[in-house]
Amino acid sequence: MARFIIRRLMQMVGVVFALSLLLFLWLRSLPGGPVSAILGERATPESRAALEKAFGLDQPIYIQYLKFLQRAAQGEFGASTSVLPGRDALDIFFARLPATIELSIIAMTIAIVFAIPLGYLAAKRHGSAIDNGAVILSLVGVAVPVFFLAFLLKYWFAIETPVFPVSGRQDSALGCTRVTGFFVLDGILTREYDCTTDAMRHLVLPAIALATIPFAVIFRITRASVLDVLDEDYVRTAEAKGLTMQVIRARHVMRNALLPVVTTIGLQTGGLLAGAVLTETVFNFGGIGSTLFQAFTDRDYAVLQVIILATAVIYVVVNLLVDISYAVIDPRVRTR
Repeated sequence: MARFIIRRLMQMVGVVFALSLLLFLWLRSLPGGPVSAILGERATPESRAALEKAFGLDQPIYIQYLKFLQRAAQGEFGASTSVLPGRDALDIFFARLPATIELSIIAMTIAIVFAIPLGYLAAKRHGSAIDNGAVILSLVGVAVPVFFLAFLLKYWFAIETPVFPVSGRQDSALGCTRVTGFFVLDGILTREYDCTTDAMRHLVLPAIALATIPFAVIFRITRASVLDVLDEDYVRTAEAKGLTMQVIRARHVMRNALLPVVTTIGLQTGGLLAGAVLTETVFNFGGIGSTLFQAFTDRDYAVLQVIILATAVIYVVVNLLVDISYAVIDPRVRTR
């Protein structure tokens, strides 16, 4: 197991290195570059040359990349030029990260809790009304754009019928104490349970909107995987031996069917930021997604570097955890 983890860690380092190179080249190829973002389009040639020299942009490209790696390793990405002008880009990232993590955890929990049992039930009752209805529901989840569903939920349940808040993470009038940046957790730690309840109410609509695509994908993979496993000889043998359905389901069906499902969950977790960009923007949630959208719009290169590189690292780490869980579920993977 240790050799398996070390091998995956070495692969992770290579992937992060390649991603940093792509990020560096992409940022340098954008129109105007970082100098225009800082000085504006009407900058004089003298001021541009001075700033390029100060940032080392007049040096060979490989020297610039090595300095970029050095600054990235030290967490020095520069100050924001538009998101929060003058504030350190890494500080902005850590300040906005809890909101996206909170939203992603709730969204993925909703997707997993409903998708896996429904996928198993649909496979067990293959061809029934439950199976057909669940498949149609999953197709709708994939087909309907996240931003459109977010607007519908906001209109139906926050504007027309004000059951949930329209936007934001928490009602500022409550005066809640901030400890970790995770508003739900902060309310529990400080015993301000009204703050926890309010934060959860603000999470419901964006979490449902964000959960639709992971739900649909996880459901379809679970259903297909369970259908394949149910046709295996060892399942029929277990039934012939008189094992209870609970034992067959837990020991033989779900344990083997979960292998592709776990991989899918990892990929969907890493890809939640794509949906979070739209969801957080619609609900003005103030997380990494909406910050990324603003940084792209205003060409805030310092914030872009932090978010893109950190998101790539998070994605790689999530996939590492998936590989480890894969090895736990199926011991044969450790020897490959």
